[in-house]
Amino acid sequence: MTIRGIDIDVIYKDIKNLHIGVYPPMGRVRVAAPTQLDDDNVRLAVIQRLPWIKRQRAQMQAAERQSEREMITGESHYVWGNRLRLKVIERPGRAHLEVDGDKLLLYAPEGVSPERRRELLDHWYRSQLRQVIPDLIAKWEPILDVSVPRWSIRRMKTKWGSCNRETGHIWFNAELAKKHPESLEYIVVHEMTHHLERNHGERFTKLMDGYLPNWRSRRDQLNGAPLAHEFWTDGAGE
Repeated sequence: MTIRGIDIDVIYKDIKNLHIGVYPPMGRVRVAAPTQLDDDNVRLAVIQRLPWIKRQRAQMQAAERQSEREMITGESHYVWGNRLRLKVIERPGRAHLEVDGDKLLLYAPEGVSPERRRELLDHWYRSQLRQVIPDLIAKWEPILDVSVPRWSIRRMKTKWGSCNRETGHIWFNAELAKKHPESLEYIVVHEMTHHLERNHGERFTKLMDGYLPNWRSRRDQLNGAPLAHEFWTDGAGE
């Protein structure tokens, strides 16, 4: 469905209320509509929300984009929402990364390719997430009264997180290590709340309001943060 030049993905579900979502990185619009509604009803609902949709899309499309990282000294990288300058130190021994003030130090043997340096950085980002996610899950399990039996980190080009309600398995985007810690906590709570409510409808919103009252500002902070080259070039997602 296309409305005033905006492509709308419409999915009909067995739900009570219509839900309109605008998803990063480029503002894809998706509508989850009750099966009893027809296309005309959905079109009218979207038209009524067009000013809000356009504001959300403009904010996402104006977000800072990073060019592809060459992994050279002087390049900027983000760690937990902070912009750090990369310093490559070539020396024999085990390759590793560490933060020193406003610098991200990459120790690697001479001649290591940019591709290998990017792999090292990706592994380091994942290790950062593995250090903090367990404590966040442990914090929120008693609050939400849910259990997370398994979680994983993977690179996802269209989602910050994903949850399988049947197994309880949650996936987190490796990009989250670049974002502010509050953004990661928002995704943890968001995905854990899906254990209680599958859809992004009124009940889900009420649950989020109760558990994390400032979740909207955290969401906006996350969606407004700079996006990695490989994340934003492949299209939008939730």
